[in-house]
Amino acid sequence: MSPDQKILELRCLLERHNRLYYVEASPEITDREYDRMFRELEELEALHPELDDPNSPTRRVGGAPLEGFEQVRHPAPMLSIDDVFTEEEVREFYQRLQKNLAQDRITVTIEPKIDGVATSLVYRDGALDYGATRGDGLTGDDVTANLRTIPTLPLVLTGTHPALLEIRGEVFMP
Repeated sequence: MSPDQKILELRCLLERHNRLYYVEASPEITDREYDRMFRELEELEALHPELDDPNSPTRRVGGAPLEGFEQVRHPAPMLSIDDVFTEEEVREFYQRLQKNLAQDRITVTIEPKIDGVATSLVYRDGALDYGATRGDGLTGDDVTANLRTIPTLPLVLTGTHPALLEIRGEVFMP
């Protein structure tokens, strides 16, 4: 199969699996399988910049908002974080940190990837105002009512805090 055919095939497969995961909430493959295909497409696109497509799944963040949820506009775009899969990629990341921060020793914490729902929590004057999914990166689904059912999620902050505080992270069920 030629590189352009393989790229087209991967783009179609990834778009299908994005729709199944984000829109239909009915994934057919594991996150690991998806990540493998995504990484393969990234590598092929890097090797063949002449086949660039601004609509490639590698250029997309999140997915379409789900019906039935109110929409929330994020205060700042909610982008995704790149994964690393090898020790070499960890070393390269650390070297970029050293260069960009102009420091030789930087303390980092490395955790296994836990797939959940990328979520933004917005607190106003210490009280949870709303929580939203990443959605398309600019607008997400308001899932405040769902988040309020999580017993470990503080609805009111204690101590000193800014008047407006946004916390981003991953919500998952163990």
